Amino acid sequence: MLLPAGQTLEDITSRFEWDVPEIFNIGQAVSDAWAASEPDRICLEHFQPEGYHDRLTYGELARRSNAFARGLASLGVARGDRVALMLPQGFETAIAHVAIYKLGAIAVPLALLFGVEAVEHRLAASGAKVLVTTSDGRDKVAAIAPRLGELRAVVVTGEDAGDASGDGVEAVGFAALENGHSDAPVGVETRAEDPAMMIFTSGTTGPPKGALHGHRVLIGHVPGVQTHHEFMPQPGDKLWTPADWAWAGGLLNVLLPGLLLGVPVVSSRAQKFDPELAYRIMAEMKVRNAFIPPTALRIMRTVADPLSRHRLDLRTVGSGGEALGRETYDWAKKVLGLTINEFYGQTECNLVLSSSARLGVSRGGAIGKPVAGHQVAVIDDRGQVVANGTSGQIAVRRPDPVMFLGYWQNEEATRAKFIGDWMLTGDQGVVDSDGYFSFFGRDDDVITSSGYRIGPGEIEDCLTGHPAVALAAVVGKPDRMRTEIVKAYIVAAPGFEAGADLAAAVRDWVKTRLSAHEYPREIEFVDSLPLTTTGKVIRRVLRDRAILEAREGERPD
Repeated sequence: MLLPAGQTLEDITSRFEWDVPEIFNIGQAVSDAWAASEPDRICLEHFQPEGYHDRLTYGELARRSNAFARGLASLGVARGDRVALMLPQGFETAIAHVAIYKLGAIAVPLALLFGVEAVEHRLAASGAKVLVTTSDGRDKVAAIAPRLGELRAVVVTGEDAGDASGDGVEAVGFAALENGHSDAPVGVETRAEDPAMMIFTSGTTGPPKGALHGHRVLIGHVPGVQTHHEFMPQPGDKLWTPADWAWAGGLLNVLLPGLLLGVPVVSSRAQKFDPELAYRIMAEMKVRNAFIPPTALRIMRTVADPLSRHRLDLRTVGSGGEALGRETYDWAKKVLGLTINEFYGQTECNLVLSSSARLGVSRGGAIGKPVAGHQVAVIDDRGQVVANGTSGQIAVRRPDPVMFLGYWQNEEATRAKFIGDWMLTGDQGVVDSDGYFSFFGRDDDVITSSGYRIGPGEIEDCLTGHPAVALAAVVGKPDRMRTEIVKAYIVAAPGFEAGADLAAAVRDWVKTRLSAHEYPREIEFVDSLPLTTTGKVIRRVLRDRAILEAREGERPD
């Protein structure tokens, strides 16, 4: 599953072959295998703002996950049962994940920042038998627990396990559950195709669906991780991401591949992204490899002269989840002194396109090229591959070890995800004559104005290149004359006053850098943008808002 040595991506791709064993278990692969050979090897480091940073070895991870697995079994968890985790980054989160996989159960990661309705939908849809969370998470589910017929227990980290969360729902402390059971090996055998985790889609375009993945999904991620982190593992490598481990990007791009490859992973309990803290974590923890989503990088751009206060030793930075854009790509080269390797995937089939400066695959404004082992193309509505330079939908061919098994209890949605053997991403893109893929928006995001089809990504990238713009999101607003007009929602950068003068300056900025039909005819300054817990803009919310504005504007006074 490791990439072969090579000087070019084409050379590596031509010699790469998948090696997916019939029997494979994520939990055993990321802990027991290392514990048997190097039990004292550091696998996790936890950043503490006070300056004392904790460490966990592979031996400790193996033993503690064994004990916790037996504790979950004592609560009735068996092969195939769903166990939800609503936790911040930390040792307990990794231990719980590994324990669930060792049991042959299915992990359902949830963001601690989710509201009550979002949590209820996911717990009910997954039929989770146990929830592992913090005391805050316990309090959040207390009111809804009686409505969750499958939920039997809430395992609580920290000192305060509390009382039962609802009728028939037991509350138990994480430490008590772990310490009360043997740490002898747990030997449930799973096939690579057996379900291991259910990750809900981000819900940017509709109700979240549970994407079910097999144990093989971790093997499928390794070539992509090695591509954008330029042949990880290298001596001194150490991984960190501000992304929640409840997201595929945090869990499958960082935590689990790091554990599998023997690369220490840095964790932090911070729930709100703070650019100064991000620089501090990377400096103090001597992070060499980071996955930083585009929105977080744009926020980091607002920090003036960061390297004057933070001594970084980064080797690689990968970014994905939404379009990075040329402006942020160029900023990183100038300010951080490195090339950001952009990559692409989605919850259902992650890390299939990537850049790698070391392999000469790097171009501002483009995602990159197919990762070794993955067949990716731009296709039309009939499932036919289109010519280079022609826009269409990005699609991935099955079978592929990184591809989901299907949507949980939703065969119709699973079938609709495919045309023949092509898995549809719902993302519009194009391939240029050099084989680089570019992404310019989801199907629902594309704006139709005066006969032009306009992707929001390029406009947003241009907008954030203006010094007065911290963040921007672009949607289509219904218009009788043009079908739609481009409307921009902008968060002004610190020190700039939002108003008509700034709006005019921003419009001119886009007109002179893109084209006359792409500039935002309407600009609205906002304090913040609606974001998923993964940092992606929820354009659906902004589109609904723009549609409502258009309807109200058409009403007679």
